[in-house]
Amino acid sequence: MSIPYSPRRPMHQPPRAPTQNILLLLIAYRLVNAFAVRTFFQPDEYFQSLEPAWKIAFGEDQGAWITWEWRNQLRSSLHPLLFAALYKASHYLAAFLHVSPATRAELLIAAPKTAQAVISAIGDFYTWRFAVRVYGDDSRGAWATLAATVLNPWQWFCSTRTLSNCLETTLTIVALDLWPWQWSASSTVGNGRDKITGQKKGTDRSRSLIHRYDWLSSMMIAAADAPCSLHKCLPLAALACILRPTNILIWATLASIAWLRTSWAQRRVLIAEVIICGSAILAVSSIADRLFYGFWTFPPLRFLYFNIAQSLAVFYGSNNWHYYATEGYPLLLTTLLPFAVIGLYQTLKTRNSSVGDHVQSAIRVQLATVCVVMPLALSLISHKEVRFIYPLLPLLHILAAPPLVQFFYPAISSPTYPRHQPRRLILIFLVLANVVVALYTTLYHARGPLSVLSYLRQQHELHGVQSTKEIPESVTQVGISAGFLMPCHSTPWRSHLVYPTINAWALSCEPPINMKATQKAEYRDEADQFYDDPAKFLRENMAGGLRYTPRKPSYTLKEENPDPELHEWPDYLIFFAQLEPTLRTLLRASSYDECWRTHNTDWHDDWRRRGDIVVWCLDTQEQDDWREEHHRRIQQSRDMQFDRIVASFAKQASNQQKRGWKALLPSTASSPSTSTFDSWRRAIQARFSPKPARFSFAWPWRQKSRWETFLARIGLAQQSSWWTRWVPDWLTPKKRRPTERELFS
Repeated sequence: MSIPYSPRRPMHQPPRAPTQNILLLLIAYRLVNAFAVRTFFQPDEYFQSLEPAWKIAFGEDQGAWITWEWRNQLRSSLHPLLFAALYKASHYLAAFLHVSPATRAELLIAAPKTAQAVISAIGDFYTWRFAVRVYGDDSRGAWATLAATVLNPWQWFCSTRTLSNCLETTLTIVALDLWPWQWSASSTVGNGRDKITGQKKGTDRSRSLIHRYDWLSSMMIAAADAPCSLHKCLPLAALACILRPTNILIWATLASIAWLRTSWAQRRVLIAEVIICGSAILAVSSIADRLFYGFWTFPPLRFLYFNIAQSLAVFYGSNNWHYYATEGYPLLLTTLLPFAVIGLYQTLKTRNSSVGDHVQSAIRVQLATVCVVMPLALSLISHKEVRFIYPLLPLLHILAAPPLVQFFYPAISSPTYPRHQPRRLILIFLVLANVVVALYTTLYHARGPLSVLSYLRQQHELHGVQSTKEIPESVTQVGISAGFLMPCHSTPWRSHLVYPTINAWALSCEPPINMKATQKAEYRDEADQFYDDPAKFLRENMAGGLRYTPRKPSYTLKEENPDPELHEWPDYLIFFAQLEPTLRTLLRASSYDECWRTHNTDWHDDWRRRGDIVVWCLDTQEQDDWREEHHRRIQQSRDMQFDRIVASFAKQASNQQKRGWKALLPSTASSPSTSTFDSWRRAIQARFSPKPARFSFAWPWRQKSRWETFLARIGLAQQSSWWTRWVPDWLTPKKRRPTERELFS
């Protein structure tokens, strides 16, 4: 009798699922995601990538804000080089198509979003591909991983932003898919072989031998392909470590496990590949940094020196030691947190149960180990952010898939089974919660910083002098001016202002570099000095102080600031609403007044950033236009409110008319003090009240009937036409039409 047998897919073969269609769908999905994001998250999204990229693409005199990290060589230039190439390509495309300056500005803003959307989609695709490697082709675990990735609110909120952590996450998951996992699982091959020979009675021995032979052959093929896999994996891993030095924790953990579980021959191959691939990436990074900085430097070493030796990371905040367990993982996973915790626990607790599942179980154990080791190591650093452990999110999705399938698949596979109705309701609730959180954080919360820069671009297009060249020569040309009285880096900069002729300044927050411990304790940056005493800061740091403020915008005077050491009073003054009472008192004698306002957020953990974003300007015409617009909106809101009240009354009256004879009955819920006669009288009034006519006329000499007189005595004199509603038309006495003599007598 032949034995039915379906060979297991070797690990080196690609999955049989329609991978191309999945990748295209993910790219389309992330493109929608990228252009749906309207909110502000982290300054590093712009100042660690787009601002240096703007400088590389267009030159130093184009108004890019280069922060202290770039001036002290803490960052690698490889990440900004990607966006610099996109800026150049977008600029040449705009010049070739001869588009307007406004269209060119939108194109330059959209280019980084488009590139990051593709990078994010590649990360999602390889997360699913890696889940296929772990759980098998077309398995429920792989599709559950893909669904969790697509529906994760953090992925929707963060993955399409131009943060180095987002590129790091994509590079990490692609490299993990290429990592030779069979080396890490080779130490327990004998155990798996023993399990086959010791199967329970009644198991077909020939089938077990076939499975053992197939598994061992696939392992041998995969081991032979391991050096080729390392050629692809290690460069990506090295690039991720260059972008974010903390990424080395992932690869140090995996390399340590592989070192303990491999033979000396495999260790020599691993060391050789690490040296070759690492040296190649370091050479490329060093050359790029030499061209960017102008001298030889090694940013990863500088990063460790400033953040650990000088403890400058504490300047930007410190957190509790348990931050990643109590805040980091909950923010990353949201509603998926319970399933990820269960998946971690089950993976670290259980052991392999079969030879066929041996490598997959070993992969899951190592992924769970990485998810525990990296947060523990980063907890030793005082400054913590959830995006530092962002590369672990794809691994957590993979580990959360089995509990997710175990809990929800019975409810999905049996939709008519009433026992699983609570689970279906829980699934619907979790999906809706994810959608609400994703839409709120990307469309509503902290949307003001991007909106105000769009407003400034529009004002520059109205008032600024456009250069005849494709790129203005320098920021000293005539244009509008803007000043941001906000905490440092509260908005994007030149990547969204775009026009170099927008002369803008903002409060800075340079860290205490090369200072002693006592000096660091007393150090206050420019933003701190302003919020400590706004009046003193404006008197000492503004050109003319508080006594001499301009009366007209600079684009009408064509004047320049005579003192470059001081901030000039701008045409547009931007600040958060919590500062409005203070500035209204300090600038009450100036020409500044509100000319625009946008909603930012309903709450904020930083008291300095609470409230709307308010824009004051010097142009009286803009102030008048804004007041008219404001009054129009208020009147429109009142009209809508009045219309809703009228509609509610009309609906209530219509419902009373539809009730018919039920309205004639006295209410049983009336108070004891109300008489039955009063209840009847009110019911009759509500039932037979006539509709207002367009025109009515009553002759003064007309005699009232007996019935009308009776109704007048009981308080229903105004209901003169109610009898016609009770009695049919043929019983109603016909009124005689008066003659012409009677009318004019």
